[in-house]
Parts: sequence; C-alpha cells; structure tokens
Amino acid sequence: QPESEVFEITDFTTASEWERFISKIEEVLNDWKLIGISSGKPLEKGVYTTGVWEEKSDEISFADFKFSITHHFLVQEPSDKDGKEELVEDALPLPMQDLLCMNNDFPPRAHCLVRWYGLREFVVIAPAANNDAVLSESKCNLLLSSISITLGNTGCQVPLFVQIHHKWRRMYVGECQGPGVRTDFEMVHLRKVPNQYTHLSGLLDIFKSKIGCPLTPLPPVSMAIRLTYVVQDWQQYFWPQQPPDIDALVGGEVGGLEFGKLPFGACEDPISELHLATTWPHLTEGIIVDNDVYSDLDPIQAPQWSVRVRKADNPQCLLGDFLTEFFKLCRRKESTDEILGRSAFEEEGKEVADITHALSKLTEPAPVQIHKLSVTNMVHSAKKKIRKHRGVDESPLNNEVLNTILLFLFPDAADKLTDGFESRTSTSAGNNPPPENEDYNLFSQFKSAPSDSLTYKLALCLCMINFYHGGVKGVAHLWQEFVLEMRYRWENNYLIPGLANGPPDLRCCLLHQKLQMLNCCIERKKARDEGKRGSMSDRSPGGTAGDTGKGANHSGDNADKEKEVGKSWESWSDSEEEFFECLSDTEDLKGNGQENGKKGGAKEGNKEPVNLKPEGRLHPHGKLTLLHPGEPLYIPITQEPAPMTEDLLEEQSEVLAKLGTSAEGAHLRARMQSACLLSDMESFKAANPGCCLEDFVRWYSPRDYIEEEVVDEKGNIVIKGELSARMKIPSNMWVEAWETAKPVPARRQKRLFDDTREAEKVLHYLAVQKPADLARHLLPCIIHAAVLKVKEEEALEDTSSVKKIIKQIISHSSKVLRFPSPEDKKLEEIIAQIMSVEAIIARARSLKAKFGVEKCENEEEKEDLQRFVNCLLEQPEVSVIGGGRGPAGSIIHKLFVNAQRVSAVPPLDEELRRSGSSEERRLNTGTVSDFPPPTGREVILRTTVPRPAPYSKPLPQRMYSVLTKEDFRLAGAFSADTTFF
Repeated sequence: QPESEVFEITDFTTASEWERFISKIEEVLNDWKLIGISSGKPLEKGVYTTGVWEEKSDEISFADFKFSITHHFLVQEPSDKDGKEELVEDALPLPMQDLLCMNNDFPPRAHCLVRWYGLREFVVIAPAANNDAVLSESKCNLLLSSISITLGNTGCQVPLFVQIHHKWRRMYVGECQGPGVRTDFEMVHLRKVPNQYTHLSGLLDIFKSKIGCPLTPLPPVSMAIRLTYVVQDWQQYFWPQQPPDIDALVGGEVGGLEFGKLPFGACEDPISELHLATTWPHLTEGIIVDNDVYSDLDPIQAPQWSVRVRKADNPQCLLGDFLTEFFKLCRRKESTDEILGRSAFEEEGKEVADITHALSKLTEPAPVQIHKLSVTNMVHSAKKKIRKHRGVDESPLNNEVLNTILLFLFPDAADKLTDGFESRTSTSAGNNPPPENEDYNLFSQFKSAPSDSLTYKLALCLCMINFYHGGVKGVAHLWQEFVLEMRYRWENNYLIPGLANGPPDLRCCLLHQKLQMLNCCIERKKARDEGKRGSMSDRSPGGTAGDTGKGANHSGDNADKEKEVGKSWESWSDSEEEFFECLSDTEDLKGNGQENGKKGGAKEGNKEPVNLKPEGRLHPHGKLTLLHPGEPLYIPITQEPAPMTEDLLEEQSEVLAKLGTSAEGAHLRARMQSACLLSDMESFKAANPGCCLEDFVRWYSPRDYIEEEVVDEKGNIVIKGELSARMKIPSNMWVEAWETAKPVPARRQKRLFDDTREAEKVLHYLAVQKPADLARHLLPCIIHAAVLKVKEEEALEDTSSVKKIIKQIISHSSKVLRFPSPEDKKLEEIIAQIMSVEAIIARARSLKAKFGVEKCENEEEKEDLQRFVNCLLEQPEVSVIGGGRGPAGSIIHKLFVNAQRVSAVPPLDEELRRSGSSEERRLNTGTVSDFPPPTGREVILRTTVPRPAPYSKPLPQRMYSVLTKEDFRLAGAFSADTTFF
C-alpha cells in the first residue's frame, strides 16, 4: 500500500483494533459455517422469486464504530455430497458460476445485490445505525482490505460486501475468493447519465474497456435487456364507482346507496400505475443494433412481456370510511343533552327527572291523553319541543330523513289507519324463524345482533347518519327519537318490531338484550291489560301472549279451566301487586281458605284441610294421583321466571357472592334463589288441596322421589316411594319453603317479574346512553355488517386470497368482541383488516374494468383474462402469455396507445425539456410511437475471458446497468486469476 494511505489508516485506528475487527468477522463466518468450499446445484429458472430467502444478523464493532453483519441466502435442499465437487480441481466457486447463470435475471422481488449480480448467497457489512455512513475513501479502502484478508485467512467462498456512502444510495463494494481466483464487485452511481451510456453500444464499450482483455478476437458478449414502460393515464376508463350523493334520501335510498346497507368500494382508482417490462433474455453481441441514432428494441417484438401494477397508497374506500368514522364516535365524551342543548324536553323533563312529583301527579285530576298512532306524529311533537330550545332549522336531522329512518326501523308504524290499535298490535314482535346459515349466526360469534333485528338496523342507520347527516349531532338526535319511541310503545302496549320472542338472548350485545327485555315487559303488561279488559267484558280471551303461564297453549276441556287460563296471573293491576290480600269480597277470602292456609302451612302438608276450593289448575298430570286423598294430581298455572339481561345476572351473582360463606349468608342466598320455587309451591298447593311435599316433588323434580318394590305384611309386592337423601337433610330449603308456602294461585301471588319497574329501568338505561356508549354497544353490529358486506362483494369476484383473509377477520373478531370493552388497538386492527379486503376487491374490479374481462365474449379468453387479473393482484410480477400478441398483451398495447394519444400534444415547456435527452428524442421519433420512452432500461452483459493476462484462466465477467429518470447505476463483477498473472 502507498505510504500516504498507511498514515491515514494509523489516524483512523491502531493496528491492533484493525486486527481485532478482522478476527471478529472471521469468528462470525465460522459460527455461521461459511468457511470452506461452497457447494450447490445449478439454479433452476425462477427460483429466486418462488424460493425462500432468509437472513442471519450479528453485530461487530471497529473501535467505537458499530457494524451489522448479515448473511443473506436462498434456502436450498442439501445436495448429495458424493465427492463429485472435490474431484474437479479447477471448479469455480459457486458465486462465480451464478454470475453467468441466466435463469434468474431481473427477479421481481429480491435484495438489490441479487438483482445486480445474480448471487444466491452473500454477506453484507454495513454501519449499524441508519444515519451512520462510511464516507472517506481511506475508510472504504480499510474495510475492503479487511474483508480481503478475512477471505484469504478463512478460505470462505461466499462473497463479502461492505456498504459505503449514505444508505439511500445503496452503494456496495465487495470481493469473492476461490482457489487461485478472485472477483471484485465494483459500483458506479450517478445522478446524471453520460450520454454514451444511454444505449447498448456505449455500455458494451465500457464493459470491454473494463475487462481489458488482451485477446484480439474478443469472445462474444451475451446480453439480457429489459425495458420498462409505465402507463399512468387511465383517462379512457373512468373509475366505475362514483361516491354516493349525500343529499338524496328518497324512497329508502341514499344516492344509489340502499338504505340500511353499508356502502362498498373505492372512491378513487385503487390502481395508480401499470408497469410493462419487455425483456430480451438472451441476445448475442452483434444481433441487435441500439445506438444514439437507431434502435432495434421495439417492445412489441420483445420475446417476453411481464406486468406489475402499482397500487394507490391507502385509496379512499367507502366501507372503510364508514367504519373509521363510526369508531371515532367511541372516543367522544359528550352526553346527548350536551350535544343537543341542555334539556331539550324540559316540560316533560321536569316531571320525569323528579320522582317526588309522581304522587302529586297521581292525585291531580287530568284529562286522559289519547295518542295518535303513528311514529311520525310522535316525531313531529318531539321536534316541536326541541325547536322551542333551538332555532327552527337547527335540528340536526330534517324531517324527511328522520321519517324515512323511523319507518325503516319501525315498519309497523306505516299503518296510519284510524283504528291504529288493531293494525299495530297485529304485528307480532317475533320474526320468521331465523335462517340456519353460517352468515346469519355470525351474531353469536361477534356478540352483535341478528342481521334482521331492530338493533342491527339501528346500528346501520346511526352509522349512515354519523357519516352523511350531521355526525355526532345527528346520532344524538336519532337516539333521542328512538328512546321516545320506546317509551311511547311501552306506555301504549305496542310490541317493538324486529326482536325475537322470549327472554333476552345472552349471545347478543347488551343493547339488544335491553330492547328484548323491554319487549318482555310490554308483552306482560299487554297480556295483563287485555286480561282485565276480558274479565270486564265477560269474555275469556284464552292464552293470548306467550307468557300467560306455563300452559297457555294447552287450552283445557272444561270452561272453568279455560277461564282460569285466560284470567291467570296477568289479571293483576299494578296496585294489586302489594295489596292483593285486602279483598273486599269476604266470600273470596273464605273460598280461598286464607285462614286455614295460615294454620295448615305450619303443620304437615297432608294434614291441611281438604275442603279448600282448588284454584289455578292447568290440566291433570297423566295418571298421577295425590298420595293421600287419592285425587288426580293437577299441574298448576305458574308464573314464568323473570327474564334477565347479562348485566342483571352479573349484579345478582355479585350480590350472592358478597353474602359470604357464613351459615347466615348461605341461608340468605338460598332464600334469594328460591323465590321461583316458593311461587311454584304456592301455585301447586292452590291447585291441589290436601297435597304434600312428596306430591310436589313427584311433579317438580321426579328424580328426588325414589320408588322401589317391597313386600308388605300380607306378602304382596307393593311400590313404596320416599324422598331422596338430599330432600331429607334437616332444615332443607325445600322443606322450609313448603312449610311457609300458602295455597295461593299464580294470579294472586306477588309478581316474580315486576314488568313496570324493569321497563322503567330499561328506559332510563337507554335515555342516559351517550353517543360514545351507543357506538361501543353497536360496533360489533357494524363489524358484523361490514363482514357480511365484504363476503357478499367477494362472492362476485371469487378471489381465493380474499376468502382466506375474511376467515382470519371472523376468527380474530370473535376473539376480540366476545369480551366486554375490547381494547381500541384490537378494534382498529379488525377495521384495518376489513379495509384491506375492500381495497383488494376494489383493485380486482379496477383491473377487470381495464382489461375488459366482462366485455370479453370468448369464454376461454375471458377465463384467461380473469386468471391474469387474479395473478396481478397476488403476485409481484406476471408473465403475459404470447407477449404483445396474446389477448392480455393486445389489451395492454391498447392501453399504451390510448395513453399516448392523450399525451400526444405536450405543453410547450415539456417539449423544450424533452428535446434535451437524445434517448427520449430518438424513441419519440422512431418506430415505437405506440409506447412512451421507457422509464427504466436494464442491461446485463456477460462473458468469460482470461484476465489479467492472455495465459490466465478464463473467468466469468459481468456488468449490470440500470438507467431511470432519477439515476444511473453500473454494477460490475470482474474476475481475475491470482495464480497466473
């Protein structure tokens, strides 16, 4: 080395530091087992794209400067080492063989060194920190000599590279050594291209001069050329989807967007560019002319065409926007009152808010208010009240929008008949039996609500209003109207449509359960009121509602029993609840045997007076008879157990848990849990005078009554029964309950389920929900709807990768949404996944439109085009079968021709700018007017020549060049004989 450089080195670091650095590199190479001869099979075609690339990394330091050392390699099957490699003494190292291999030129997705040099494995040493760089020439030389010494010491045949200059420049220098041979990897990177390198003949000149081969007829140079053309102008194809018209909401549609459904698709073209690569994979020098005046490289003539598409970054998609905006609601803090202006309903509000007014309200005479029976009338009255507190037109939702939404949510309100009562009550609360398909049952996985339910529809309406009609104010307004409608229905006994019958479904979201609970209350109240009306008009209505006791559907034979079913316990009024014993009719008291009952309750059950009048019977229980009087055993009419929502169940279990494990606590817990049992015992006693606990157990829990055959004194086999062991435990709950139970039929018992109180609780719960709470409750429904929408759209496209992602979204969502208050981050992930699927489908549609898949009449061609479009979405680069003359190729050609026509008359300044580059001028005037000037020119030149002397070993030489608008790069690998030089 020259003396001046040695001084620079000593300034940089001491010799011992340098030696330590070299030994660290050797140590790492040793750990990774990269020492010695590299072996492997010749590379197959396309393996760089289809194969698996892996990397290992470590950190080393030179004095205080940290470097990362990384081994990049293609994972290969281990080759059978049968000694064939060792037999060939002169075998070149594998990386040198790879330099000449043509099977993997221009891989679409690979490390830049793989593209530039065609290597299957290499090691890179680069500054560890992103902003660090090796800039001075002396440091670069020092690093290069370090790797040269390392390779010499270890006999490692894997190429070693050092990254120099700033990282964005991707500048590498490197070396590869074998027995008596060495390859140097060098690089040139320029911003401005010297004119002579813009064409093939100039590149051949530089390659030959660099090799400096002493032979006179130079061995032929083989060439691989790729020109890349980009089409950005899709003007001839308007993007098929227009954003919905925000202002239109007529006849249940929002500007082409079906009401109550989520929108779908991209508002802008999700495909921004199409890149066509035309490749001449194997040319020999002299076959093709390409200089500064003329070029034979016509893209139409290129033997290979391949295409890739550039996707728009985060294209604006409607479904994604809807979800994101709705999710933002979850973070709002304001209450409905704060959003709409304090006490929008002040006249009502005062009385509702202050419970102390309730009694004075009861005692004051007031005219009976008769409501008109349509939601819209209700809406207008509510709006008048809102307007008193706001400017007339300040209402977030206009009447037309609000009425459309309310009629969509409550279709039963559309009947504006004078006899509104009949028309409204005829609508049953339940729907048709739910379809048993996988999509319908998604609600139980997502804890949302069935897709035909009111809750689901409400979620969609709120989502739409949030996006199009007044944001959070519109949401608050609709919610207020919704709560008013719920109260109106409760007060007027109108069932809520779009909810399944029966108790709250715990598989659904809490809001849906609350609405079901309110429906249960309305159903009970309605049945009770009708029962009262029926008894007043002396008619027996039979079992009207689903909750009229356990046997409402088994109408009995005799009129007495029929009357009993009809009247059952629904005939209480609210005031009778607490004071049902204070009856004025003394006959009724006697008949009921209240006094006797009180005495008899404390005695043995079978000693109760038998002269009681049976009440509340449903029908006989098969052939069973009472053990003592021998009368038939009757099944009583019982109260239905109280329906519960999950928050009530949680509250109840917390209360029970807090009672502790003490004897007193356990007793209290048992008493609380046995309210239903006590009610059933009282009903049983009323229906079966003179019965005993054994009779009750035989009906209620047959397994607790054990029967066995015994031989009596006379030798006859008789069946003897007794209570099970658990029933005989002293102070057993059942025995205690039986002793305290009085013979009271269900209709005169205290209600297990106080529908008035529960309904008020639900209405209060609904009224205090903030828009953010509402959004949290309904987000599972919106995600459910979005997944259904994506599935529906995917079915039209039939893309296998999308199917896979949808399955992942469903399993991810069911894990996240099953728990109360899921984390925002996880919810954002689900929304992002749904948005990515929407973008993929939008891209598929964009490409289908551009390639005219639907217009193609030939069935076979249509299938090929469809396959081609699917590959474009899933693969980094797709070969075009038949090049420029195949069906896909001719469409691509047309795209370029049309784009060229559009830009045929460039602006003046552009014309002046273009005239500067001979390359572009030449291509514009020449034969390829159908195509724009190429945006990228890549050339690989290869040959095998002896270097540095005529008698040296012939070795592979390779040079890669890439020219784009931004920069120009040459990457050369030049091999030399280190034995004969």
